[in-house]
Amino acid sequence: MFEEQLVAVHRNYFGDIISFKTTSGRIISYQKALQEAENGQISGVNIQNGQDGNSSILVPETALSFNDWPDMY
Repeated sequence: MFEEQLVAVHRNYFGDIISFKTTSGRIISYQKALQEAENGQISGVNIQNGQDGNSSILVPETALSFNDWPDMY
């Protein structure tokens, strides 16, 4: 099965990532990307516990954060 990867981000006014672009060109929300990563449909990211201990966050496998990733727009 082909696993997509995340290639670009879109941030809101506060700098929070709200969506991603995938290798196939799909634009998906942060939550959808998290769900697909949990299901093994998206590779190249790891899932970690959030600072509050209850939520999960995405982190790239090959970088410390998404800060250097290109913006979609």
